[in-house]
Order: sequence, then structure tokens, then C-alpha cells
Amino acid sequence: MFSLSQEEHCAPSKDPVKYGELVVLGYNGSLPNGDRGRRKSRFALYKRTKANGVKPSTVHILNTPQASKAVNCKGQHSISYTLSRNHTVVVEYSHDKDTDMFQIGRSTESPIDFVVTDTIAGGQEGEETPITQSTISRFACRVVCERNPPFTARIYAAGFDSSKNIFLGEKAAKWKNPDGHMDGLTTNGVLVMHPKGGFTEESKPGVWREISVCGDVYTLRETRSAQTPGKLVEIESNILQDGSLVDLCGATLLWRTAEGLFHTPTQKHLEALRQEINAARPQCPVGLNTLAFPSMQRSRALSSLEDKQPWVYLACGHVHGYHNWGHRAEQEHNAQRECPMCRVVGPYVPLWLGCEPAFYVDTGAPTHAFVPCGHVCSEKSVKYWAEIPLPHGTHAFHAACPFCATQLSLTQGCSKLIFQGPVD
Repeated sequence: MFSLSQEEHCAPSKDPVKYGELVVLGYNGSLPNGDRGRRKSRFALYKRTKANGVKPSTVHILNTPQASKAVNCKGQHSISYTLSRNHTVVVEYSHDKDTDMFQIGRSTESPIDFVVTDTIAGGQEGEETPITQSTISRFACRVVCERNPPFTARIYAAGFDSSKNIFLGEKAAKWKNPDGHMDGLTTNGVLVMHPKGGFTEESKPGVWREISVCGDVYTLRETRSAQTPGKLVEIESNILQDGSLVDLCGATLLWRTAEGLFHTPTQKHLEALRQEINAARPQCPVGLNTLAFPSMQRSRALSSLEDKQPWVYLACGHVHGYHNWGHRAEQEHNAQRECPMCRVVGPYVPLWLGCEPAFYVDTGAPTHAFVPCGHVCSEKSVKYWAEIPLPHGTHAFHAACPFCATQLSLTQGCSKLIFQGPVD
């Protein structure tokens, strides 16, 4: 498993309580230019030395903008619901000694514990690649963990800014519930999907829901930023389960509980599987040269191709070394090539190992590849992710490779690899 640094303000003891981890889909173990500070591909949530959670307390109904500013100047956490120019409801939050709060968003300001930027499909782009206009909120969401067993983690839309305020303006979707408390949604929303059966070999995709600022569960809006909320789903909760997916409209995060991570393959296990494949000396059936998967470090970086790099005809699964024949007349690149073994035409791509252990649902051998990117992992892990519709843009859903976020082929999401052993 990757070495995980303790976050700022976290317990300095030898074995701090770990609540779980958030792992960003699309990064195969680390950001392209390396993890830096609060900007990284995964974030571990540890029990803090001192509780920093908050809970709703006093409600103020204000009729002037000045009164709203006066309340917000107290230095206390609060959520402001602007109903009209002269009507604002401010809900003050008081300290909660029983919970720890962690905030996630695009902002690099100090209240954000985990800085998340838009994921670029394919994993080839640098971390600093400019996004014309990010759809991830600066203060996207917050995860609140109970400090006592079973350390339940709950997710809420929106995070408190540097002034300890969440501000829902006139245009934001907001409403008063039958019991009188205010609630609302962020502009592009925070979507959550809890898989059926947890995060195991038998798991199936769940239903995507939207989480409100107060943590209630709603059906999806007609469009991502529609003014009208979906319907309240009373029988579901905002409690994160092992394998829950959190979508911030530009990046999708996987939640793994501490217990769930205990059952994932370790980095050593994945390395042993790589060495086992290479030790079998798979050969190119045409060139008869021995093939070998690159080191995990090189696979994570998608660095330059190596001479022994395995390539695959994705339509049939035959693994070869790189060669420069089989092009279709109309295609001058690797998009469509004819397999010399079975004459099937399809994409021809290099194979890369999936190095992020959190994405594996089992500890099986890397026998299957995602189509069309060529990332390799276990059969059950490939088939699990190929079934999950991930939010894309503001209204579409499609399956994607968790290692590089490339959209999977609609006709063939994965391919079983056919290796040829040595002929000697």
C-alpha cells in the first residue's frame, strides 16, 4: 500500500484512528506531476487531536443585508440562505465535540483539507493543464466522521469558506422543510452512489442520488444545475459505505473505509502479480521476443514505452510486442489494426498495469484490460467498473476506466488477455 502521510492537525500517536480514504478516479496511484501538499490523488482521513465538527444551533431570520453581515461577523460557523434581497435565514452552527469535519473542494484556502481539480480523461495531461472553466465548486463538500466507534462518516454538500460561512444566494436551489429547517443544493450538486453489496466481488452499481447541504438524499434534478430539487428519498441516508462514489461535477471520488482497505491488495501484492506474469516469459506470437510489464512506477506515470512492452489487439485480446504492420488503409495510427493471429480488426494499444489498489474489488491476477485504454487488472475488478455509469459533464453518464478516466467502449468495455507462453 502507498505510504500515507498524516494530515495537518491529525493525531501524532503511533496508531491514529483512520476513518477511511477518498481516492480520485483517473489517477493511477499519484497525480501526473506528483502529489503535492493537499493536492494529491488520495486523501486519508484520520481522527484529529481535537474535534473540529459543528452542528446546527441558532436560527436567525433577517430582513436587512446589514443584519446578515453582523451575524456572519461573529466568527461562528453559519449557513446563509438568501431568499430575497431583504430576506435571509442564517443558521448558526456550534462546536460538536463528537465529530471531525474534513472539507473537499477546488479552493486552496486553508479550510479545504483535500484540494481536488478537474480530472482530464486519459491521464496524459499535466496537473497544471488549464481548465477553461471548472465545474467543481471551490468549497464542494464536507465529510463529517464520528469520533467514536463505529466512526460513521457522513457527507454533506458545500463546505465552509474562510469566513466559516456557507452562502446560498438567491439563484441557488433552497427550501424550507415541513419541520421548519432550511436546506439547499449547490450549483452543480454533489452526487453519491452507494454500491449494492459494498465493495466486493459480488457488488453491483447502486442508484445515483444528490446530497443536500444538510445531508438529506434526493433524486437527481432534471439537469445538474436546475433550480428545482429532485424528490426526497427518506429511506436512504448520507452515510458513506465502503465503495461509495462521490461526484463533484468534474471529478469523482471513491470512499474506502479503513476496514475495506484492509482487504484490498497491497502494493507488494500487485508487484508480485507483475513479477509472476513476467516470470512466465510471455512472448510475442509473431516476433517471438519475450514481453514484460514495466515497473509499477513507470506504469503509474504512463512514461515512454519500453522495448518489451506488451501490446494488445483489444477486439480479440491477443497480446503481442509492438510491430508496425496490420494498419487498415484508412487508418494511419493504432486505432484500427488487424490481428495477425485471428485477422480480427480493432484497436491496438500498449498494456499498462492498474497500480491503485483501492480500485480492486478482489486480489485476482491481472487478466483483463479496459477498452480502449489498455489498463490491466483482475477480471472481477474490470467487470465491476465496466458496469458503473459515472457522471460525465452536466447531464451524461458513462462507464470509465478508474485508472485513467477514459470513457469505455459502449460495445466492448473490457477484453480478456490471451498471452502466448515461450515456445522453448
